[in-house]
This record gives sequence, structure tokens and C-alpha cells, in this order.
Amino acid sequence: MTEQLSIAIAQLNPIVGDVAGNVAKVRAARAEAAKQGADLVIFAELVLSGYPPEDLVLKPAFQRRLHQAVEELRADTADGGPALLVTTPWREGDKLFNAIIALDRGEIIGKRFKVDLPNYGVFDEKRVFAPGPMPGPIVFRGVRIGVPICEDVWTPDVVECIAETGGEIILVPNGSPFDVDKPETRLQLGVARAVESGLPFCYVNQVGGQDELIFDGGSFVIGADRKMRVTLPSFREAVVTTKWTRGADGGWDCAPGPIAPTQTRLESIYDAMLLGLRDYVNKNKFPGVVIGLSGGIDSAITAAVATDALGADRVRTVMMPSPYTSRDSLEDAQQCATMLGIRYDIVSIEPAMKAFGEMLAPIFAGRNADVAEENIQARARGLTLMAISNKFGGMVVTTGNKSEMAVGYSTLYGDMCGGYNALKDVYKTTVFQLCHWRNQHRPQGALGPEGRVIPERIITKPPSAELKPDQKDQDTLPPYDQLDRILEGLIERDLATEDLVAEGHDAVTVTRVWRMLENAEYKRRQAPPGVKITSRSISKDRRYPITNAFRG
Repeated sequence: MTEQLSIAIAQLNPIVGDVAGNVAKVRAARAEAAKQGADLVIFAELVLSGYPPEDLVLKPAFQRRLHQAVEELRADTADGGPALLVTTPWREGDKLFNAIIALDRGEIIGKRFKVDLPNYGVFDEKRVFAPGPMPGPIVFRGVRIGVPICEDVWTPDVVECIAETGGEIILVPNGSPFDVDKPETRLQLGVARAVESGLPFCYVNQVGGQDELIFDGGSFVIGADRKMRVTLPSFREAVVTTKWTRGADGGWDCAPGPIAPTQTRLESIYDAMLLGLRDYVNKNKFPGVVIGLSGGIDSAITAAVATDALGADRVRTVMMPSPYTSRDSLEDAQQCATMLGIRYDIVSIEPAMKAFGEMLAPIFAGRNADVAEENIQARARGLTLMAISNKFGGMVVTTGNKSEMAVGYSTLYGDMCGGYNALKDVYKTTVFQLCHWRNQHRPQGALGPEGRVIPERIITKPPSAELKPDQKDQDTLPPYDQLDRILEGLIERDLATEDLVAEGHDAVTVTRVWRMLENAEYKRRQAPPGVKITSRSISKDRRYPITNAFRG
């Protein structure tokens, strides 16, 4: 009977659809695990296809390539090196499963399929996968290992089945997207399953950005006694071999290993934004990014994130002043670019404003200037950025935050014009906090400079779109601390207006914010993707009809 086992946790960053590249990552992780003396390597959910593959997984050619990849890895294990618990979409007969396949000594020694397919929030797995049967453990060298997949451990049933059928160790492959409260939720989940089953629990999570989702890694091992044994770093790839021993009572325990530092809330948000932008740019092979640098706080933090993610040589910023742009904004934008060490150009939009004014004068005759003229400015800036993007290849990164996107304080084909938005799920009040945080900390792995990168005046001056004289955001919106609390209630907690009034908010303000949120749905449908940060983003997490007569 096996008394000791070395299990490597491979926390990798795959690319959806890049089967050859993902196989190469698996092989590299296996080679590293072999150096560490591992007997077995476990990977996060759907490592061969990347996660989530969405409808790509329905293509027969893609399914065949994945099957071929499993066969290639099966053959690799004939060398006597570490066995693999590899995760992949897998077709059996007329059904497609979310699977984990055990490969050892040149053979497939077991297969298990995900039972509980999530179909809420950002998940849509019932659309593409069939649920598997309740699974018993896989026997690996005499050890009965349970391998429930991700959602299978969010309720007790699957782990209970594994325990009742003789499971000794629980190894869980996951594709668990980040939100700011998720790490603590996962730990509580692991403790609950360990308590219920009496078994040690290993949670293996993916890392990396995939469109709007960020996977933060943070894999961990909890003993049957509920104590933490090992934690892997957040937002970084890692291969860590854990050492397991069978005790006198027959139960298995993991020896204490590395414990990664716990991140603060702001550190984790910043890292998520950084990794999300970096992976979106690099996985889609953009040479760099273009950002409109206005001298305001949103574009400043976006420029800082981009510089930390990509390096200064891949970030180009453009100040696009109008007659309403203040001297402070010009100075602040220039100083911010200098502090970050990034390219900074100035392109005035005044000629475009005059040209559009002349073009539209006959039609606009007799009408006062209003939001139409303001939006012409925003769209002139969007056109300018897109022209630079088309000419030089960098992707335009937009700078609107969640507060603005929620209430429609944005211009279609103007400041919403671009390929990605790092702030899409970050409230304005959090933007201020992030600016202070970045001025005091340089994230691990960041490519930007040490020290302060955002001028203090950018943080302290009242926010303004500067589309007309002496304009301030609070001319149109409630104060951001008040606005964000109301939006959090409406979006994350799905409260009715009367619920928020009962919490002490002004009824007129709540109704006004609710109306703006509802009316801006058509804009959000046309917004670029952006990093999911909160428990409920205003894109895939919140799918509201545009035509919607419900009032309540």
C-alpha cells in the first residue's frame, strides 16, 4: 500500500483555443514537477481548451484536436514520469463533457465528468456540456482520489458521494473567476467540504485573463483538520509540489508548505486590472495601447495600469484639448505621462469642432448649444484615438469607470470608443483609492516605475468632463460616494428603490439614479469588454432587456 504521495499543483495561464500552446504548458509543468519529485500533477479546469471556451467547444474540429492532445499526453506518461490529471472537454458518444482524465504509464486510468454545470452570472455551461454521473474516486497507485470539478464542490452532494465511495483525498480543478470577495468565499467553501467529508481538500485554480474574466489562482490545500497547509500566489503562474503521507489511522495529510502572502483588497483589484489588460493585449497580439490622457483621474490610473502591465514603450497617450480644457488639465496630463515615462502627444480637437459646427449650422440654426455639441467633442476624440490606433496598431483603451458606465455618463462612439476598458467594473470611489494605493506601492511584476506615478492634483481636483465652461461631474450626478452606494444596492444586491430609501437614501436621488441605470442599458451593450472586479459586473453578470417597461 502506498504510504507517501507527492502531488504537484500546476496553476497555469492557458489561452482559449490554443491547444498546442496549452499542451506545451502542461508538458513544461510536468517537467518542472518531475524535477520536484512529483508522482502526480493536477491542473485547473479545462486546461487544454482554456476556460471558458464558450461555443468554440461545439466545433467538431476543436473537439478532435483536444482528443488528439490527450492522446499525446497519454503517450508522454509512458516515460515513467509524473502521472497527469488533465482537464479538457471530452466527447463520449453523442455527449460532450467537462472532464478530468487520469493519465499514467501510457494509459488512461480513469475519467470523471463535471456533474453540476453552472448556469448563472458569467457561466453558461449547460449550453455546451452534458452533466456527468455522480462520481466515485479514481484509484491512483492504490490511493482513492476524488476529483470533483469546480462547481461540484459548491454544494455538498458530489464530495459526499466521493467520501461514501471510499475517497481519501479531494483534488479539485477549478476555473473560478475573480471578484474582490471571492478568495475568502473559496476558503470557507474548502473548510466546509473538509468538515463534511473528513477528507483533506486541494483547490487548484486557473490564473490569467480571458476577455472580461480574470482568474486569480490562489490555489490552496486544507487538511482534514481545517488548517491551511499550502497556498499558491495570486495572479501568477506556479508549479508547487505538495507532500502527502498516510497516517496511522489510514487518513492522508499534506505536509505544511509555502504560504503565499494574503493580498489587501486594493492590491487584488489592481493586480486583476493589470493582469486583465496584459493578457487581453498579449493574447490578442496587439503591439501596445493608445489612451486618451485628459488630466483626469480615470485616464491617469488607466495609464498607470497599462504601463505596469505592458511597459512604458508599449503605451502611447494623447491629450486632445478643446477650448474648454483647463490649463491644470494640460499640466497634469503632461506631468502624469512624465512620471510614468510614457509617450505623450497633443492633438487639438478644436479644428474638428469648428468643422462640425459649420457642417451642422444649417440644421442646428435657431437652437442653443447643448449635449449635442458636447458629444461632438467626445466623438472627435474617439475618432482621433481610433485613427492613431489604425495607423500604428495599438489598441485603444477606454477610461470610463463603473459609476459612469452604470448611469450612462458616457458618449457612444466617443469616450466609449475602444477595444478594452480596465475600469469597467471599478466604481469611482475605488478609483480614488487605487490612485492613492499605486502612489504608495509598485505591484510585484509591474513594469512601470517605482514611487508616485499620479500627480496629487489629479486626485484632489473635482472631476470634470470639460465639455463646457466650468463643468463638474456633480452638476449632473450625485456625489460619487452617495452614487456608488446606491449603485451597489441596485446592481450587486438587486434592491428595489424602496429598499434603498429604507436604508436611509434620499428617495428622489435613488429614483433618479435607478432611472439613469435602466435607461443606459443600450449604451452598455455597445461598450468594450472590461475586467470583472465586483460580485456583479454590468455586462455578462447582469443581462437586462433594453426594451423594458417594468418600473419598480
